[in-house]
Amino acid sequence: MGRHLATHLVAMGDEVTIADRDVDVTERGALVKVMTDAAPDVVYHLAAMTSVAESWARPAEYTRVNVLGTAHLLDAAHEVVPAAKVILVSSAEVYGIVREEDLPLTETSPTVPANPYSTSKLEAELVARDAVRSRHQTVVIARPFNHIGPGQSAAFVVPALVQRMLEATAHGRHFIMVGDLSTRRDFSDVRDVVRAYRLLSEWGRAGDVYNVASGHDIALVDVADELRRRINPGLELLVDPELLRPVEVPVSRGSFEKLHETTGWEPAVTLTQSLDDVIAAQRD
Repeated sequence: MGRHLATHLVAMGDEVTIADRDVDVTERGALVKVMTDAAPDVVYHLAAMTSVAESWARPAEYTRVNVLGTAHLLDAAHEVVPAAKVILVSSAEVYGIVREEDLPLTETSPTVPANPYSTSKLEAELVARDAVRSRHQTVVIARPFNHIGPGQSAAFVVPALVQRMLEATAHGRHFIMVGDLSTRRDFSDVRDVVRAYRLLSEWGRAGDVYNVASGHDIALVDVADELRRRINPGLELLVDPELLRPVEVPVSRGSFEKLHETTGWEPAVTLTQSLDDVIAAQRD
């Protein structure tokens, strides 16, 4: 995400400073130095631990990084660049398990996190809202639904499937192991998502939440079938119990109406293009 965002910002004529990977967001002093050196007008807060599966094993660490890290970043921004606009990247996972009849999800839908990762992201949102109320910081909250695109880590489902399919094909295996593919997800291309973030930096209102979604959901088994068709139609998908999560959100689909009304944003990259680009990136 960070790489695609930086590329988009530069293309739009922005001057971009990227915080070094060695900067620990849980260390306030390090963040004060970064803010002092960069003197930003806009801060895009993407730093987080993001694996739902891993969060079950490390809930305290997810709270430390995602919640305390957000608090320190907002504190540092308030101290050094109080007029800067902060785009806080949360997650649609905060909506939790929902019923089909409650879709599409809007920014006013109930938030009932179903895993430690989503709990930490909702708590980070509450920290941001406190900063808006108590000291009038300009913080805009983005809630992206699932996103995909070239360069995404294999810790996420689509690039993981691509990686396993390519490796199985290269080694002459006729199957790959998968988790629960019955769930349905709303996928946006990463290049569309970063456009939304920059538009929110211009038009987003302080304290407001904005879904970043395609408005459509697709079953992961259908995504897997599309990938098989492109890579190796003869591959068999076998369920590995080790890849199943303790709690799974069965379906998720968001409305981007508020984002569109505020910024004019709408999806531009098709799912077909996204899948083709993910495969091409892993083959290179």
